[in-house]
Amino acid sequence: MASNRIGRINEEIQRELADLLRTLKDPRVQAMISVTRVETTGDLRYAKVYISVLEKERSRDVLKGLKSAGGFLRREIGNRLQLRYTPELVFELDDSIEHGAHIFDLIAKLHDQEEQRGERHDEE
Repeated sequence: MASNRIGRINEEIQRELADLLRTLKDPRVQAMISVTRVETTGDLRYAKVYISVLEKERSRDVLKGLKSAGGFLRREIGNRLQLRYTPELVFELDDSIEHGAHIFDLIAKLHDQEEQRGERHDEE
């Protein structure tokens, strides 16, 4: 039961953060940012917010901007969701998309190598 509640809270925080990020005026946070997932602790004290930044070279600046706006974002989420405790937001880069692309490339290379081996055996 509690895990369902935490899951709903994670989804609501993710949705509200995505909306709030568009309103931030900080130039460091003007890049294309996606909130990929949110993981809230069971006591609702902390929420890890995983973000993906389209412009990878700006990701450190984006993280600095988000950390400086953390208090504002936390207050706004508290106002919108009306939770007893509003979790402290901890922003982290999500590299799962890059990791998935790397795995896909490796599989494609293996597939190409297998095809080349098959062609060699057919010629013999």
